[in-house]
Amino acid sequence: MTTARYLTLEEFLKLPETKPASEFINGCLYQKPMPQGKHSRLQLKFCDVVNHVAETTKIALAFPELRCTFAGRSIVPDASVFLWQRVPFDADGEVPNAFNIYPDWTVEILSPDQKATKVISNILHCLKHGTQLGWLIDF
Repeated sequence: MTTARYLTLEEFLKLPETKPASEFINGCLYQKPMPQGKHSRLQLKFCDVVNHVAETTKIALAFPELRCTFAGRSIVPDASVFLWQRVPFDADGEVPNAFNIYPDWTVEILSPDQKATKVISNILHCLKHGTQLGWLIDF
């Protein structure tokens, strides 16, 4: 679903969150499809495995469905991984709600009713702006 009118990033960020999440790309709002069982399970297992290996050793953190706002876009990859030293912990040592940085690793899981071109565009945007690894999983 796409909005009919052009928005600024600031206007978009003031809107209430939607379920499923909406993304801001090139002035338009796009609502992601609702994840289904296989998609959700793969997303959960991916984040669990990465965090099992990398969190206790303070190498990285993986997040499912985390909004990342950077370089004029606000996207919600299916999974985002951040190197430990780049996680923007707040003054209390907690993970903040807003991540205004690119992920180090972005993962998109293609849903049956999702367009590959939009998902690939988000991965390429991430890679252009500092992301080191981008995965597209199509099962």
